[in-house]
Amino acid sequence: MYEHFFQCPYCWEEVSTLVDPSIRQQTYVEDCEVCCNPIEVSPTFESGEITAFEVKEIGQ
Repeated sequence: MYEHFFQCPYCWEEVSTLVDPSIRQQTYVEDCEVCCNPIEVSPTFESGEITAFEVKEIGQ
C-alpha cells in the first residue's frame, strides 16, 4: 500500500489516501478527511508505479 496525496475537488485541501498497487486499474469512493464530501478516486498502476491518478466530485 502506498500513501498518495491529492487535492480535494470540493474544499481544495491536500488530503491523502492509501492505494494498492497490486490492482492495475481501480475506481472507488472515499470521503474527504477534511470536508467529508464523497470523492471518486481512480488510480492506475503499471509495474507497481502510479501512472495516473484522478479524483472527481460525485453527484455534481
